[in-house]
Amino acid sequence: MYESCALYAGGVFGTIPELFVRPECRGLVGVGQGLLEAAREFGKSRGWKRLEVTTPPLPEFDRTLAFYEQEGFEVTGARKLKVLL
Repeated sequence: MYESCALYAGGVFGTIPELFVRPECRGLVGVGQGLLEAAREFGKSRGWKRLEVTTPPLPEFDRTLAFYEQEGFEVTGARKLKVLL
């Protein structure tokens, strides 16, 4: 998780580039929710305006996307681009 600042976000915000739960713990009640709740509380303590997560737009991440949406996240339609240096 890291902190950024952007006009589109109205100030400082947090990003979770990858939320990883060990395979043997996936699906256990409360594990992912607990991690997101801790991230939310940390963000509030830092004065963040929002919290963003990313997930690849691939079929194998449909379950991940559904989890985030269940937790109140909304798809923003943003694009992620890169250039190698």
